[in-house]
Amino acid sequence: MMRLFFLLFTFSLLLSCNTKEKVDLLVYNGTIYTVDSSFSSKEAMAIKEGKIVETGTTADLQKKYSATESLDAQGKFIYPGFIDAHAHFVGYGLGLQTVNLVGTGSWQEIIDKLKAFAAANPDGWLIGRGWDQNDWAVKEFPDNKLLNELFPDRPVFLTRVDGHAAIVNQKALDAAGVKAGYKLTGGDVEVKNGQLTGLLIDNAVDLVSAKIPAPTEEQFKKALQAAEQNCFAVGLTTIDDCGLDYQQALAIYALQQKKELKMRLYIMLSDTRANIDYLHSDRLTKTDRINIRGLKVYADGALGSRGACLLEPYHDKPGWSGFLLSSLNHFDSVAQVLRKRDLQMCTHAIGDSGNRAILNIYAKYLKGKNDLRWRIEHAQVVNQNDFNLFGANSIIPSVQPTHATSDMYWAADRLGTERVKGAYAYKQLLQQNGWLPLGTDFPVEDISTFKTFYAAVVRKDAKGWPEAGYQMENALTREEALRGMTIWAAKSNFEEKEKGSLEKGKYADFVILDKDLMKVADTDILNTTVLKTFLNGEKVYEKK
Repeated sequence: MMRLFFLLFTFSLLLSCNTKEKVDLLVYNGTIYTVDSSFSSKEAMAIKEGKIVETGTTADLQKKYSATESLDAQGKFIYPGFIDAHAHFVGYGLGLQTVNLVGTGSWQEIIDKLKAFAAANPDGWLIGRGWDQNDWAVKEFPDNKLLNELFPDRPVFLTRVDGHAAIVNQKALDAAGVKAGYKLTGGDVEVKNGQLTGLLIDNAVDLVSAKIPAPTEEQFKKALQAAEQNCFAVGLTTIDDCGLDYQQALAIYALQQKKELKMRLYIMLSDTRANIDYLHSDRLTKTDRINIRGLKVYADGALGSRGACLLEPYHDKPGWSGFLLSSLNHFDSVAQVLRKRDLQMCTHAIGDSGNRAILNIYAKYLKGKNDLRWRIEHAQVVNQNDFNLFGANSIIPSVQPTHATSDMYWAADRLGTERVKGAYAYKQLLQQNGWLPLGTDFPVEDISTFKTFYAAVVRKDAKGWPEAGYQMENALTREEALRGMTIWAAKSNFEEKEKGSLEKGKYADFVILDKDLMKVADTDILNTTVLKTFLNGEKVYEKK
C-alpha cells in the first residue's frame, strides 16, 4: 500500500510540474513597483518572449510557472525601466569623443583642457562642449584671442552647455565664410571694435557647426554604443532624442536591425524642410526599438545665454528681451502641416514670450481638448496668465527638473523676483493635464536618473542648498516623479500601452536598485545605485 501511495504521489508531482506554464525568466523575492494605475507593489514577475506574463506573489508565481532562468532579487527594489522624455542621445554619444568642458571653472581651464586634447589628437577639428560662464568667477562670455594664437591653422568649435552659444576661432569662422557684420534671423555673430570675437549665439552656431565633417559610419556606431552603455548604467531603457535629421534616424534604425544597438528610441526630427517632407510621407518608421513620428521645433534660445525670448527685458540686461529663432508665420505653417497629418509637434520654448507665442499657435490648431499630445519642450518660464492654455488645449509640458537646480543660482538675476515664480513650475504645470513627462536634456545636464528624481522632489543641489529647497511649492511627490520618469514619459510618446509600467503584456524593461526611491531619505537619493538593467527581459547592464 505504501509503495502504491509513493508512486501516486510521485506521479502527481511530476504531473504538476509538467502542467506549469513555461516562461523564460521568473524574477522573485523583490519589491516591484509596477507603476500601474493604483501604484501597486508585487513580489514577483514572469517574463516570456520579452514581455511580462504576470506579476504577483513569489509563492503564486513559482507554483504556476516553470522558468528557464530564475532571478532572486534578494529583497531589492524593482522599477520600470526609466524613460528620458527629453535628451540628445546622438549628440551625447558623439560628445564622448570630444573635449568634455562640463564643470570647468574658468576660460583658462578650458584652454588647458584643449591643449592637452590637441596634443593627444593632432588631426582634424578641435571640438568641445559643456562650458558655462555662469560657473566662472568672471561671468562673462570669452573671446577667441587665445584660440587664434594657439591654433591658427586648426578649426576650434566649443559649444556652451545648452548648445545655444559657441566660441570658435578665426580658422573656423573662415571655414564657414563668416565675416564681421553678418546678419541672420534668430541669432547673433558678436563683433567688438569691428572685429569678430568668435562668440556665436543660437542660429549663428549652425553657420560653423554645419562645416564640421560628419562622422564615419564606424565612428557613429561606436559613439552610440558608448552612449547606450552609459544610459543602461543609470537605468534608462528608452530615450527621446530631440532633434535629429531623418538620415541619422535611419542610420540608428539600421544599427538596431543589425542588432548592433539595443536602446529604445523615440525620435523627433529637427525642423527642416527635408525632415518635414519625410514626416509628410508614408515612410514613418515604428518598431519595438524605434519610433519616428514627431517634429522638434525651436521657438527661442536659452536663459543662460540670454537668448530666451521674454515679454519684458532681462532683469540683468535692460533693453534686451531675447528673440524668437524663426518668424511666427513659420511656426504657424509648421503647425498647420503637422495638424493635417495628425503628427506630433514638439517645440523648444524657454522664455515667457516664446512659450506664449507657441501656446497660442497650438491653441489655434488644437481647438480645445484632444489627444494629439503636442508638447512644449522645457516650458521653462511661463507667464501666470498662460498656464491655463496647457490644460485647455491638452498641451503637454515636457520638463527637465535638473534645469531648476542648475539655474536656481542665477535665474532670479535674469528674471527678477516676481517673474521667476513662473519658472520651473512643475507642480503648476502638472495640474494642467494631470500628468507630466520628465527628462534630463543630457548632455546639457547629467544623464543621471537619480539627479532627475532628486531635483523634482527635493529641489536642492547635491550639497543640500538651499536648506528649504528651491520654490518648493512646485516640487513633485515621489510617486509623481517616478510616474514622470516612466508611464507619463511613455504616454508623451504614445507608447503607454507598450512600456512605462510593469504590467501584463508590456515589454519587460526594468531596473533593480539597491535603495527604495519611495522611502529612502532625501540625503540618500543621489547615492542610489543601479544593480541591473533589463530590456525586453534581457540583462543589458550589471554593476561590477
